[in-house]
Amino acid sequence: MPSKAKTGKKLVIVESPAKSKTIAKYLGEGFIVEASIGHIRDLPQPSELPAELKKTSVGKFAVDIDHDFKPYYVVSPDKKKKVTELKAALKDADELYLATDGDREGEAIAWHLLEVLKPKVPVYRMTFGEITKEAIQRAMGNLRDVDSALVDAQETRRVLDRLYGYEISPVLWRKVARGLSAGRVQSVVTRMVVDRERERMAFKAASYWDLTGQFGADAGSFKAKLAAVDGAKVASGRDFNDDGVLTSKNVAHLNEELATSLAAGLQNAEFRVRSVDTKPYTRRPAAPFTTSTLQQEAGRKLRFSSKSTMQVAQRLYENGYITYMRTDSSALSDEAVTAARRQASELYGPEYIPQSPRVYTGKAANAQEAHEAIRPAGDSFRTPAQVAKQLSGDEFRLYELIWKRTVASQMGDAKGSTATIRLGAAASDGRDAEFSASGTVITFPGFLAAYEEGKDETRGDDDSDEARRLPNVAKGDSLTAADIIAIGHETSPPPRYTEASLTAELEKKGIGRPSTYASTISTIQDRGYVRKQGSALVPSWIAFSVIRLLEQHFSDYVDYEFTADMEGDLDKIANGQAVGASWLRHFYFGEDSDPGLLSIVNNLGEIDAREINSIPITDEITLRVGKFGPYLESSAATVDAKTGEIVESPRANVPEDLAPDELTAAKAIELMETAAPEERVLGTDPHTGHTVVAKNGRYGAYVTEVIPEMTEEQIAAQPVEYYKNGKPKPPKKPVKAKPRTGSLFASMTVESVTLDEALQLMSLPRALGEDAEGNLITVQNGRFGPYLKKGTDSRSIGSEEEIFTITLEQALEIYSQPKQRGARAAVPPLAEFGPDPVSEKNIVVKEGRFGPYITDGITNITVPRATSLEELTREQAVELLAEKRAKGPVKRTATRKAPAKKRATAKK
Repeated sequence: MPSKAKTGKKLVIVESPAKSKTIAKYLGEGFIVEASIGHIRDLPQPSELPAELKKTSVGKFAVDIDHDFKPYYVVSPDKKKKVTELKAALKDADELYLATDGDREGEAIAWHLLEVLKPKVPVYRMTFGEITKEAIQRAMGNLRDVDSALVDAQETRRVLDRLYGYEISPVLWRKVARGLSAGRVQSVVTRMVVDRERERMAFKAASYWDLTGQFGADAGSFKAKLAAVDGAKVASGRDFNDDGVLTSKNVAHLNEELATSLAAGLQNAEFRVRSVDTKPYTRRPAAPFTTSTLQQEAGRKLRFSSKSTMQVAQRLYENGYITYMRTDSSALSDEAVTAARRQASELYGPEYIPQSPRVYTGKAANAQEAHEAIRPAGDSFRTPAQVAKQLSGDEFRLYELIWKRTVASQMGDAKGSTATIRLGAAASDGRDAEFSASGTVITFPGFLAAYEEGKDETRGDDDSDEARRLPNVAKGDSLTAADIIAIGHETSPPPRYTEASLTAELEKKGIGRPSTYASTISTIQDRGYVRKQGSALVPSWIAFSVIRLLEQHFSDYVDYEFTADMEGDLDKIANGQAVGASWLRHFYFGEDSDPGLLSIVNNLGEIDAREINSIPITDEITLRVGKFGPYLESSAATVDAKTGEIVESPRANVPEDLAPDELTAAKAIELMETAAPEERVLGTDPHTGHTVVAKNGRYGAYVTEVIPEMTEEQIAAQPVEYYKNGKPKPPKKPVKAKPRTGSLFASMTVESVTLDEALQLMSLPRALGEDAEGNLITVQNGRFGPYLKKGTDSRSIGSEEEIFTITLEQALEIYSQPKQRGARAAVPPLAEFGPDPVSEKNIVVKEGRFGPYITDGITNITVPRATSLEELTREQAVELLAEKRAKGPVKRTATRKAPAKKRATAKK
């Protein structure tokens, strides 16, 4: 067979279309750049497996657990067309370059492309840390083969996550609630948030007092704080534990009485300087960004969520503005160091550059040093001003942050001096009081001229040295005193995690990969385990139940050290020091005395679901996580004040916006005392004989009828049906009738609604009659108030009470008028972002039936659960609307009948 004629074409495959466009600019003639758009293959759902595999060792996970955990991959349905296009492009190519990202995920994508495309031409693996002409040229000179160890590590991680989720999640479904999920990293991250809330719930505040005063000398005045009484250090927040107990020894714990009396005794005291201590101050710049530190700093300074940070960084990378954004390394290449030093010198002066370049190494547990730090792309950096017109608002702000951090990392130390003045006097009651004041003066800003790192909220007193200059005083100098006042304080509980501080803690513990932190934090919010309260992460009560079950029955799998060790093992596989199949076999089947996941799941024993979903609040009140949300239940029977009836196990709903640490014993008692009755019998419907009750539900109060179930005798008395062979069929299980219900009007309560009102509510919608064309007009109550309905034409009416009084004539009068759009009081939008660049309509955020959504009046898109309204920016709103437009309208599947078969006409 003759060999294929040379075409001179070279096919380059990358992940994303944006990346392909940027790379194409830097490659020479003959190169064709295509995008795979992420992974082309993955594990299918077990239900999607071929019938012949479902009962084999592959059937449970789409992974062959009996044969080295070999995955059963399928080309994703939405990628079949793309694969066809890539195969067609490959037919005309003489060479194939796999230019996906250089991390494990990118290596796996390259391997899957190789497996599916089956190229018969030379194949080269090409990687680069930035998309610039210089980087592409260097990559072409450093071609290699696909790294099988990196592929093995990614595949092991994918199979591991499938085993973990598919074995543990069903336990959560049975014992907590349907639809929950467990994940190797997400469950551990959820536990961290729950543990922090537990600490806050157990926290007991302690009070302490101190004094402040304003002191003057000839050279000026300054503020100082009480430091010691009779030689003993004054107790501060750091001297107490979380139980409110003073743990430090030899300290003076001032209460209000002692502090106020001391302040009074110092009003006329003679203060003198006791010591002046001056020390040199030096501060080094922070290292260039890693994935983790970029997410943290963007959260602190730009108020970006981790997910938003990575989305914006991805765009900057793919368009050639920054280096690869998934990296654990803080090291810079020689070219980047030279560029940063040159730019710092040009912008701030040569004195701002240290003699030798700064070298940074990773400090995080399980750090992977495969990539460079995140920095501006190129062998010379573009300043923010030079790229401002080419970037959107969010892109510019993130680029500026990365540029400043990179340049500052190669600048000199900030230098200055810190002075501490100690001064004191004797109070009128004989107690000796010593005050202290500190101030730092920066004499050379160094890197601070370009950038200063942000900080997360910390506990305790803020004793950081203020950037202030203290007056020039000497030991023994006399000082005047004014405004000496006593100030009371309370110790504070551990601060809740923010996305930034949670990311920092995950990196410190070595849990997960920094490249997955954003998606993990987003996932635990989407799953309903965690919500945002401002920037703080607050766990839901269902998260408490999930973590409690996992801690009791799968303790290793939510253990911080165990999870970090797993990451270390995956690193060994990536480095070729271990084999994935052997590791998975040990993880799943166990070895010797070390039980595997399968053994633990098969030997769980009895799990008390009620106990798992219960949290004692007081001796009598317990919080329970139920099917319809959390509620309080008391073990003490109460007497209904209005009816005099004894209520066994009274309950009260828990407000959805009440954080767990806010549900104190006092709050629980208050909720129980103010709770409306859960159910009240109103009487019997005279027409049906059914009991009618009023209830408090999760979505408000309503009335309903209680339809009794058929008895065994009634079921047995039903007419008998027979099979064709004459044998009787078993009695059919009766279909449950749907009870009539009706929401209470705003003016009604469970305690006040009457039987007659309930029967009226359950009779809705109310038919008023027909118009001249025979169209039926009805009146009913809806989510947005009472309204008339005629076919698809709805009209609002005034009040709920009109539902039972409005006549057909009045309704016809309303329909005779033109439909008034917005006749009701307009609800102001939650946010406004100006005109959309495509539709030119105003972009607003509105409250919708399923939560807040973004709209330009033409296209609607729900605000992602992981993004709070406070964080949502114009750029994100524009991008979300653009993505929704690109997807087009939702295709609704309709059941289609197969065409009738044509009868063959007999030949004569």
